[in-house]
Amino acid sequence: MPNRSGDWLAQAEHDLDQAEASHRDGRHDWACFAAHQAAEKAVKALHMAQGREVWGHVATRLLSELPEAPPAELIERARVLDNYYVPARYPNGHVEGPAYEHYGSLHSSQAVDHARDILNFVRQALAET
Repeated sequence: MPNRSGDWLAQAEHDLDQAEASHRDGRHDWACFAAHQAAEKAVKALHMAQGREVWGHVATRLLSELPEAPPAELIERARVLDNYYVPARYPNGHVEGPAYEHYGSLHSSQAVDHARDILNFVRQALAET
């Protein structure tokens, strides 16, 4: 199987750009989802670069399964992002109202920051690999 980690990291960077743009545009639901996607894809890139096949969408688990444990606070940041994988996209993700009504600038700003921290961790780990 070819090593596609570079493609996954490039997509993670692109998703982070989208999260930042969505945050600026006031599309906070999409910013939160894109931030989750950036983190998930970056961690998958790290697994692939280290020769592991990886599946799933839970960034917390993906980080936790790395051979060298990341800092606990990074796991907590991933845990926040995991909450945006489904509810930020679907009208039935919340008790009532469309998803976008449940997310504001505080959510998306934090999500972008958390994703950026995870991407920075992955970039550093890749540089050391």
